[in-house]
Amino acid sequence: MNLPANAPRCLACGSDNFQEWSRCRDIEYYTTDDVFTFYKCLDCDVLFIDPVPLDRLSEIYPSNYYSFAAQKPSLINNVKKRLDSSRFRRIFQQIDQPDLNILDIGGGAGWQLNALREIDSRVRFTQVVDIDPKAEQLARENNHEYFCGTIENFTTGKKFHLILLLNLIEHVADPTAVLQKVGTLLADGGVALLQTPNYDSLDERLFRKRNWGGYHCPRHWVLFTQDSFIKTVERAGLRVKSFAYTQGAPFWAVSMLGLLKDNNLAQVSTDSPAFRNPLFGILSALFAGFDFARSPFSKTSQMFITLEK
Repeated sequence: MNLPANAPRCLACGSDNFQEWSRCRDIEYYTTDDVFTFYKCLDCDVLFIDPVPLDRLSEIYPSNYYSFAAQKPSLINNVKKRLDSSRFRRIFQQIDQPDLNILDIGGGAGWQLNALREIDSRVRFTQVVDIDPKAEQLARENNHEYFCGTIENFTTGKKFHLILLLNLIEHVADPTAVLQKVGTLLADGGVALLQTPNYDSLDERLFRKRNWGGYHCPRHWVLFTQDSFIKTVERAGLRVKSFAYTQGAPFWAVSMLGLLKDNNLAQVSTDSPAFRNPLFGILSALFAGFDFARSPFSKTSQMFITLEK
């Protein structure tokens, strides 16, 4: 089949062998009324959006986007912080270096880096790479170096013992290139920690035709399963060191709020996005418990992966 030059191509492997998977819209911030299409690559099993809204970043990432602000204290956030601290302590125990350099890609004002300093006194140098110009002043006030731009355009002579890509790789137009760049920035013995959605999950199957929250449409551009992510990692010249599924409560909550709004039972808008809805915390708590209960025997919709060279 001869496809036109502007036909969809897989963002992970470049294949033009695909099928339409889902059509969805922005049900979190309502930044646009446009409907976006996700396709499934039949060669590497990745979901990808087309067209990629690369020229609409200022539109689809509004000023009240959740990662541009510090997290407010709550039961859910406190539990998450404790779980994250435990995970990072285990990672730090595996890095045998007297001083640690850490890079947070998409790290905003550096809130996560602040927490890592408290966990391990060896943390000496911290770097944020983010596209949000408003985060730079806060990051520098917290003694983090800051590069405003994409990781593809970031240059440095330093190597990093820990690189964070938390909820980041699904936002990029060329995940293989980003992972290759990560490989060049890793110090010997260093690791990269990623968190990214898993679309091979119960909630995606239930809400595939009803705006699944994990699509984070139109801000998530490429979505993986465990197998398809491992293939992408290997294509980039890296190795998976560890893998685990974790709860995807925010995806459940956003999916349910979208369903409720469609039936005029909840209010979500540009000025009052999903994560600020009073029901969001309640739904997140309920579905976090549900996911934790079923995680021993079921794939949940978030993945934690550590990579090494």
